[in-house]
Amino acid sequence: MSPELKARFDAEIQNNKIVIYMKGNTLFPSCGFSARAVDLLKPFGPLFTVDVLKDPAVRDGIKAYSKWPTIPQVYINGKFVGGSDIVAELAERGELEALVKG
Repeated sequence: MSPELKARFDAEIQNNKIVIYMKGNTLFPSCGFSARAVDLLKPFGPLFTVDVLKDPAVRDGIKAYSKWPTIPQVYINGKFVGGSDIVAELAERGELEALVKG
């Protein structure tokens, strides 16, 4: 991954409360997992999303950045949380709201 791409990810993640690297966007998610992540996180405020389908370097780069092999990837308050399954588990346990507000 280039230093420029790493700096871009650092800035996006640090400057936005909730970041989702996803397939598609909040209005038109291109996969069910991305749609699920958006639906679970939308109630907690504005989402900063990046459509990884628009740029293969971003799609591959975010996987290397997080050391996580799948999309979507969710970052909350500057920390990597995981994918839609982990976000759903946090929501089911009632922990997602506290994480976002933390």
